Amino acid sequence: MAIDLVSREAWGARAPRGSYSTVTENRGVKVHYTGGRVDPAIVNDHAKCVAMVKSIQNFHMDGNGWLDIGYSMVACPHRKVFVGRGPHHLPAANGAGLNSDHYAVLGLVGNSGLVQPPDAMLEGIVDAIEYLRKQGKAGTEIKGHRDGYSTDCPGEPLYAWVRKGAPRPGGTGGPGPQNPPEEHPQWPGRLLKYPPVMHGDDVRTWQAQMDKRGFTIDADGAYGPASRQVCLDFQKQQKLDADGIVGRQTWNASFEAPIT
Repeated sequence: MAIDLVSREAWGARAPRGSYSTVTENRGVKVHYTGGRVDPAIVNDHAKCVAMVKSIQNFHMDGNGWLDIGYSMVACPHRKVFVGRGPHHLPAANGAGLNSDHYAVLGLVGNSGLVQPPDAMLEGIVDAIEYLRKQGKAGTEIKGHRDGYSTDCPGEPLYAWVRKGAPRPGGTGGPGPQNPPEEHPQWPGRLLKYPPVMHGDDVRTWQAQMDKRGFTIDADGAYGPASRQVCLDFQKQQKLDADGIVGRQTWNASFEAPIT
């Protein structure tokens, strides 16, 4: 099935306030949720989806002061995909300094009301990802917003699906796992530090490695005070600068030094 695009004209988008920054190619896509309550009635009324996308654009432009809606694409429960900023345009939703690495795709679920993404929405998100790969030269990574930014987004149900590789419902194909685990994972390129609490698969990977080394820690993906203390203890053990921050040197030492 071809992607069912809802053009900006069709959903009544406001014109952007200025020119977008250009994205030639990037690492992939970050998946998002709204972070608020989503009326479950949108599942049976597509007009409510249109109204929600318009309200998100208004908030981003009038509340945040952005030039347009922050997302590249938006998927609704009817397997329709709204064009936000679209391919080759820098999104604004991933966080300062992070938008050049990934496009941003929003699924219209929230933290209350409609929380569990319907299968048609998951299909739409996959459609959007494949569209951005074809039309926008998106890379193969599929991440959650929390992977790289301290946030609960995209919520537990959607994030669990992302971590499985964003498969199409029913095993009908799709992007599939794009981030296979490595025996010695490369440093993720961001500092893991507290405060504030940071979340992500890179945190979870590092925590699991620390647990293998005998440091008691839950691999919950949240870099908080307990993770910081383990980091300090490990750095002292390895005679590294003890600052409680997992940078490149500490990360590499975690995986490369012999495990005793």
